[in-house]
Amino acid sequence: MNFKKIKTAFFSMEIGIKDEIPAYAGGLGILAGDALKSCADLKLQIAGVTLLYKKGYFKQKLDENGNQTEEEQNWDPSDELQKLENQVKIRIKGEDVTIGCWMYELKGVSGAKIPILFLDTDIEGNSEYFRRVCDKLYQGDHTTRISQEMILGIGGVKMLESLGCNISKYHMNEGHTSFLTLELYRQSKAVDKKKDVRKKCIFTTHTPIPAGHDKFDEGLIREMAGEYIPEQDDINIFRDGMLNMSHLGFEFSNYINGVARKHKNVSQMMFPEYEISSITNGIYSTFWASEPFEKLFDEYIPEWKEAPFSLRAAINIPSKKIWSAHIESKKLMI
Repeated sequence: MNFKKIKTAFFSMEIGIKDEIPAYAGGLGILAGDALKSCADLKLQIAGVTLLYKKGYFKQKLDENGNQTEEEQNWDPSDELQKLENQVKIRIKGEDVTIGCWMYELKGVSGAKIPILFLDTDIEGNSEYFRRVCDKLYQGDHTTRISQEMILGIGGVKMLESLGCNISKYHMNEGHTSFLTLELYRQSKAVDKKKDVRKKCIFTTHTPIPAGHDKFDEGLIREMAGEYIPEQDDINIFRDGMLNMSHLGFEFSNYINGVARKHKNVSQMMFPEYEISSITNGIYSTFWASEPFEKLFDEYIPEWKEAPFSLRAAINIPSKKIWSAHIESKKLMI
């Protein structure tokens, strides 16, 4: 992998690539994975950045009465990922934390590959707490959550630099990633550091309810991330004694989008001081089409994988064949 060609970084707390890599919990991760699969198809010079969760989110089972139970989803990263030698350090609560990296090469329909980087703190020399802090996705209290988000945002920026990437755009997929802006601000040598960071950052917001936006107490943030907090008079990342991670990402981004036109309108009401655009969510059709429909599309729309827009021609496929593929898909699912 030639990391020097990578110009864009896509940061996300979860990235859903496939079932065997439990680095996602739901829609946010699925969308991130679909977006990166499309990037691979388009041969874009981009890298995905997320965390390595050795116990996943959870594995769901149903008992004989239909009740849901959860259990740990232990997996061996070496089955799917390649371990890289690069390591970086960040400081959390005054303690040095070493971060390693694993890579998955995501292949597009043309054969082009893009790297997905999984940051790992299960490193010899780290305290037991930090070796385990990223074991599970969305686990624990605010201290754990802040630690994970610092490892992703600050550690991710440093890891990309360690690999030799020359990133000109940082895409934050939701507020969990916003600490990356503080590392970029700390590193900036520009006279107007905030303007310099804003030129490099864009932000996608997903959740149209207040509870979906992480908020942390100012005292706790200063205790854990103090040396990364700008002390300039014109920069104040706190509001009413709290740090809202979405506000942090918005403040340092030159472009913000919601994930549907209606969602943009709701988000604009929630954050009226920022201009929010919209890009409607889509799915990566090559991955989500069932095998019977794949065969049907191959027959009637042979270019559908390389040119997803051509799927509009599906209206010309005989209805009986669509119904037959639907029934076959249903049987396979059951």
